[in-house]
Amino acid sequence: MKSNIYLFALIYILVSCKTTQKRAKEFVPTFKVSKKTTHKISDRQDYTFGYLEVLENRDKPNGNRIKLPIYIFKSRSKNPKPDPILYTVGGPGYTSMRASKYMEYYKYLDDRDLILFEQRGTQFAKPSLNCPEWAKAIYESNLPNFDSKKTDSLFEKAAKDCNERLRKKGIDLNHYTTNQIAADINDLVNVLGIKDYNLLTMSYSTKIGQVLIRDYPDKIRSVVMDSPLPLEVNYDEESVKNLLESVDKLLTDCETDTDCNNAFPNTKKRFYKYLEEKSTNPLVVEVENPKNGKLETFYLKGKDLINVFTSASTGSVPNIPFEINKILKNDLSSVKTQLQYLFEEPGGGIGNGMRLSVWCAEENPFNSQEKIAIEAKKYPEVKGLSPAVFDNEVCEIWSVKKVSEIENKAVRSDIPVLLISGEYDNETPVKWAESMANNLTNSYNLIFKGWKHGPTTYWSNPCAMQAAHDFFNNPTIKPNPECFTEIKSPEFKTE
Repeated sequence: MKSNIYLFALIYILVSCKTTQKRAKEFVPTFKVSKKTTHKISDRQDYTFGYLEVLENRDKPNGNRIKLPIYIFKSRSKNPKPDPILYTVGGPGYTSMRASKYMEYYKYLDDRDLILFEQRGTQFAKPSLNCPEWAKAIYESNLPNFDSKKTDSLFEKAAKDCNERLRKKGIDLNHYTTNQIAADINDLVNVLGIKDYNLLTMSYSTKIGQVLIRDYPDKIRSVVMDSPLPLEVNYDEESVKNLLESVDKLLTDCETDTDCNNAFPNTKKRFYKYLEEKSTNPLVVEVENPKNGKLETFYLKGKDLINVFTSASTGSVPNIPFEINKILKNDLSSVKTQLQYLFEEPGGGIGNGMRLSVWCAEENPFNSQEKIAIEAKKYPEVKGLSPAVFDNEVCEIWSVKKVSEIENKAVRSDIPVLLISGEYDNETPVKWAESMANNLTNSYNLIFKGWKHGPTTYWSNPCAMQAAHDFFNNPTIKPNPECFTEIKSPEFKTE
């Protein structure tokens, strides 16, 4: 069914057509409804689906055009608030469209329309910057018989092959960046005739939110940043440090918990000593290859075994000390289960090209390669764990232009912002949200005890979503839902 927003779009398109006739060389973004959707949506959900068409390079009116799928989900309220929520997810490189299947669980629709926005270059965008070459390289590098000395050359070749293939299609990889995505969202807001709107962002897309409140603030009523990633942070320079600080926090909490400490005494010291030992003398693990039934041998170092923390979700946080203790007792059942997944065939590398373009244009150029080299060797527990999402050599091969210096500067704003963090989040740690709050003068910060990355999408407990929902309804007051006061430190599994 057509929403009021869609009617605004029709009017905009009609006006745009007349304007375009007068100025034939000037491109005007459009939104066109499509009956064919990216996912099957429940018949009970009222929505409009279509594609926003924008320029790949805004300096070339006659250049490539890209199409971005958009869902406009109607509120369940008979009298919805006039300011919709625009939602786009993280990555970079993840699709926002998967959320379209689960709108019945989103509290936001109780009061407002929700617009689901797909970023340029991701899975359902046209074009989509997929890199199956990169996915294949990940698969090959994880096989038990792979020569680790060939890792660099393997990924460099994957980047080269993917880059050349995408460029041969006429795709300009320089224009798949955060500031261009923010411009796309601004175009959509104008096309749909929206006067005021709210932003819901998570992880990488919080960078998009920061660019929007810096460059296009006029129509933004409020912003929720779940697991915020500050523009000014050089992620690669401190990623290993952030990981170990998060592990340290969790294991310290175990040691201060009587039951956990009695079950697993001195866990932190024992685990770190174990990781350091295995960094020198790898753990030998034999796993049955499901493809042929043969036993394959893996050699795991500390940087591999830290996976017991990094692979855990918020729901499995209470199990982490228990799982660590299993490894220390040489019970490798859980380790073997995880290793089984490495035999699965690689996927299509969905969104990897977009991820490469964003990282190599916005993160890598501002990194200190010296600091990254130090970070990789600094911690004996995970020695050799690369702190960089993409190595410098890979970014040199990807060969995209560095963005402006402003894209690495903190954003200051008085727009109401809610910052949401998980206490044990090593990807976007709590300290980053606390730092951002100094520059966002009308911001509030909620820290969810015992939770990890992406609290608003923790479906077992929708408390963070409730907090975001409450904030959108009243962005001048710090949300304090009853469920938030009930969240305590984890009850760690001990047997």
